[in-house]
Amino acid sequence: MNERLRSVLAQRGVKPESLAEACEVDPKTVGRWLGGRVPHPRHRFRAAQYLRVEEGFLWPATQVHAGRSGSGLGSELVGTYQNRASVPREAWLTLLQEAQEQIDVLFFSGTFFAQSNPHVAKMLAERAAGGVRVRLCFGDPSGQAVANRGREEGIGDTLAAKVRASLTYYRLLLSEPGCEVRLHDTTLYSSLFRYDDNLLVNPHVFGQPASANPLLHLKRTGPNGWFDHYAHSFEAVWGGARPWTPDREGTTAHGQD
Repeated sequence: MNERLRSVLAQRGVKPESLAEACEVDPKTVGRWLGGRVPHPRHRFRAAQYLRVEEGFLWPATQVHAGRSGSGLGSELVGTYQNRASVPREAWLTLLQEAQEQIDVLFFSGTFFAQSNPHVAKMLAERAAGGVRVRLCFGDPSGQAVANRGREEGIGDTLAAKVRASLTYYRLLLSEPGCEVRLHDTTLYSSLFRYDDNLLVNPHVFGQPASANPLLHLKRTGPNGWFDHYAHSFEAVWGGARPWTPDREGTTAHGQD
């Protein structure tokens, strides 16, 4: 079975029939690809282009045959997006719903995370109830890193206010076993969204909001790759972050309209 192709189809919300039409092949042919058959080179190219994913990720063995290592760092790159805002909502939902072991999120405010999915806190709580470890790490609204980032983006204290507003959506997680919410005061070079062995990396560009910056989708294929490199950075920031205590910090009990 080609689990990578099946997973990408689910994350993109693309039906096999739609992929078949895009590649101008019979739907049964796509079924054979899902079963493990390797497509003709021109079909591999068109499928990867249509799904916005690296061809070498879907069919790594072909890279080895072409003289390129299928176990190299680049083999972890599932695909790229021009900016975070262009990632389909269905992709975020699928990754969250399919997580079985851990969900780790690192950003400053993460306003979009709740506003694009108003039930995200409930969904995270449900995943935690199913045994998934959930860790959310926001920027400390009273910290220097948030203040600096706000100035760099030209929005001043607005970023701190966005953090406080965003945090209110996650208050219910504080009482859920398996869920933790912390605040960091660290300069972030990337926002990170990990769902088991899938990792979305949103690099930060000076003076630009994270939503306007590119996003990389990585899939862990082995130790010491790009995935682990970013995952270790999450652990470093998480280890120095402090627990969120909304009552002490004056965060309101309800989210923004």
